Amino acid sequence: MGKGKKKEKFHVEENETIGDCLDRMAKAGYTPVRRMEEPVLKEVRKNGKIEVEVSHQRIVFEGKLTSK
Repeated sequence: MGKGKKKEKFHVEENETIGDCLDRMAKAGYTPVRRMEEPVLKEVRKNGKIEVEVSHQRIVFEGKLTSK
């Protein structure tokens, strides 16, 4: 059996397109099986209190190792 992980998460980086991320996955030998969006949170001070707000969404692909 291979030593690589069967599943891997790939994050779409800030200056990267979705297509670039999918190409990176293919080069690593993975096929996308799920697309997820995770919120990126930041702390903001409002009226003397610290509140948590959503800064932006981060796209994450879950990849499955391609069989050879």
